[in-house]
Amino acid sequence: MKLDFYATLASMVAVLLIGRFVLKRVKFLRDYNIPEPVVGGLLVAILIAIAFKGFDFHIEFDRSLQGPLMLAFFASIGLNADFASLKKGGGTLIKFLAVVGVFLIVQNLIGVGLASSLGQSLLLGLLGGSITMSGGHGTGAAWAATFKDAPYLLSNGLELAVACATFGLILGGLVGGPVARFLINTYNLTPKHQEEEHLSAFESPGKQRLITASSFVESLALIAIALFVGTKIGELLKGTIFNLPTFVWCLFVGVILRNTLSVFKVHQVFEREVSVIGNVSLSLFLASALMTLKLWELANLALPLLILLVAQTIAMVLYAIFVTFRAMGKDYDAAVLAAGHCGFGLGATPTAIVNMQAITQHYGQSHVAFIVVPMVGAFFIDILNAFVIKFFLSLPIFG
Repeated sequence: MKLDFYATLASMVAVLLIGRFVLKRVKFLRDYNIPEPVVGGLLVAILIAIAFKGFDFHIEFDRSLQGPLMLAFFASIGLNADFASLKKGGGTLIKFLAVVGVFLIVQNLIGVGLASSLGQSLLLGLLGGSITMSGGHGTGAAWAATFKDAPYLLSNGLELAVACATFGLILGGLVGGPVARFLINTYNLTPKHQEEEHLSAFESPGKQRLITASSFVESLALIAIALFVGTKIGELLKGTIFNLPTFVWCLFVGVILRNTLSVFKVHQVFEREVSVIGNVSLSLFLASALMTLKLWELANLALPLLILLVAQTIAMVLYAIFVTFRAMGKDYDAAVLAAGHCGFGLGATPTAIVNMQAITQHYGQSHVAFIVVPMVGAFFIDILNAFVIKFFLSLPIFG
């Protein structure tokens, strides 16, 4: 069965409603802060896998919305990131970036070490390391294309990258909530008091917002400009040293657009309204990404790859608890940052945001986490990861 654009859109919304329905009735999932798109998406993916393996019934979705939804989410982050907020993040942002940067190296050391001990290509170790775990599908696909050519000649790199990134996307949404819950309960943490007007709209997606048709069009226009310019920059810089995933450029254009308009007092970005578009895009993107998973392909992964991915998941959990949490201050904000790190350290920044939203809606707000994680996870991490990957490839063992 092939679903067209409209049927796929209806399915994405249904996934979110299913996730909400299940969460209301399953206390265990609520207690461990598993996000709605993850619950609904995985449930639908399991049902589709059963239909395929048991009855040879295959459903093909229209994926044309996935890319624009993801880019719209990152553009909305950029439009909400003024330089004043980055200044507020200050030392916390730098410290968190250092913690994340060290873990990129840890991921690749684990990947290369296990690949070597299991008699596999060392490139598999990198693909199962920071390339896909912290880089996600986009970074994985980009490096797989590089590995396909000389001198690497890894023919199945794309399949491996997609499998690793998919595995990470699932686990990133599953472990973030429990990690934060464990830390909060173990150390009896409570959020700091924060004035309501200072809260980021991404922190309180359920908050009432006053939106008019004309203002909505203005916000939508800003996101459309960020998407258009960002994608064009990404296309122009392909094959250069500045070749980064398109969403990075959309976010960057959003940041420049927001602050340029603010400096020249041309237009004041309606942050709460932009966040509505961003949060809707985020939820629909994750619903689409998870419901289209072909779980039967994950079941066919080779044992070495499974060992590698399980090891990366365990390493992420331990690092978040014993390094990220402690380095960031061992307080409530640090616990939320640890949940966010699990999200983009195994999957993607949208997963990190959803992880943190699930935690803050349950326990209370964490303003600093919603300043730091989007900028590190969606912007700085890809730049830093590119340098780390190139450093590993320069080692004699890859010669």
